[in-house]
Amino acid sequence: MFGLCLQPLAAVAHVLEEERTALAPPRLATLASLWKNRTVRYGITRGDHMTDNTLEALNQKLDRLIEAVSRLSPPLAPEPHFAEADCFVWQAETGTLLPVPRVNRVDITLIRGVDRVRDILLDNTRRFAAGLPANNALLWGSRGMGKSSLVKAAHAEINRSQPDGEGRLKLVEIHREDVESLPKLMLLLREAPYRFILFCDDLSFDHDDTSYKSLKAALEGGVEGRPDNVILYATSNRRHLLPRDMIENERSTAINPSEAVEEKVSLSDRFGLWLGFHKCSQDEYLEMIEGYARYHDLPIEAERLRAEALEWATTRGSRSGRVAWQFIQDLAGRLGQTLKV
Repeated sequence: MFGLCLQPLAAVAHVLEEERTALAPPRLATLASLWKNRTVRYGITRGDHMTDNTLEALNQKLDRLIEAVSRLSPPLAPEPHFAEADCFVWQAETGTLLPVPRVNRVDITLIRGVDRVRDILLDNTRRFAAGLPANNALLWGSRGMGKSSLVKAAHAEINRSQPDGEGRLKLVEIHREDVESLPKLMLLLREAPYRFILFCDDLSFDHDDTSYKSLKAALEGGVEGRPDNVILYATSNRRHLLPRDMIENERSTAINPSEAVEEKVSLSDRFGLWLGFHKCSQDEYLEMIEGYARYHDLPIEAERLRAEALEWATTRGSRSGRVAWQFIQDLAGRLGQTLKV
């Protein structure tokens, strides 16, 4: 009889060793059932040849084992408190939303050279905030031209015109490597009394990356579909989110080249808005510089500002909003002046 008692203990110990880092809830339920009914499962009755002390020792060992299992099991994710902030970062590993008290963004009036796409994105966001139909948006094009800055600025601009309360938009950033957890995040947001902009910066996929299929199903094509209170804004340097050589390789090696390419580029079709960002001219670059200088009250003559800004762009080999901001940071430091938050 004592041998029969040791067999279930060995089995439980084996399970514990195999799943030391992540025990699934169903297995935990099985272990809990084993603990609750151990006198039956072990075949132990008062008539067996086993002393009360031996039975109590086994019970204590099982209690310690269940306690160890409980410590190893992941804690339940806390309920998100959306009233704490207007911006959150999705933590895929823990299934939690981390509030961001201070968002890194610039005022929308400082984003120059992209007036047309700025107005389109603002209008789309305003309609979404009002509960009207709106499209997912893909902001693609030249690096440093304000794609991610525009998303964050548009969110702030719409909230600025909204009263405090449930009418405010929430911005939730999801990292590119966590795209596969997007269905889990959408499930969390679906029943919340707010409207959410999901923001994924620098979204792109490599040759051996299949997570783009999860994104396709989450945006459109799944049974549940995208929640009415959720919209996705993504930025990328690639118009179709995939490397050109990846698409060309599919065209040259597939049995049906056109079908293979269609399957790859259909992800970008899930975005109703394609907003292109292109390299700025010298005049647009200088306009950005002058706008930053006025906004931050930098004490410098106009001619000197233009000359130094052009020299900075020449040394960088490019002109963009990012280059303009980096110059302003350098200039403010040399002038011994802090920049407005």
